[in-house]
Amino acid sequence: METWQILEYVAWGVSALLGLYMVIDWMKVDSSYSEDVLTSSREGELEAMTEEQHR
Repeated sequence: METWQILEYVAWGVSALLGLYMVIDWMKVDSSYSEDVLTSSREGELEAMTEEQHR
């Protein structure tokens, strides 16, 4: 087997592992937090408060 073929298989394996990790993490986060928390923009609120204090 050529080196490039081995590297290709390794890259596909790493890609599959990363994809699996992302799906598992997505499910953990989705079950741990409510939709309101996940879609809120707390950073934006903090940024707006900081800008108002500097005026």
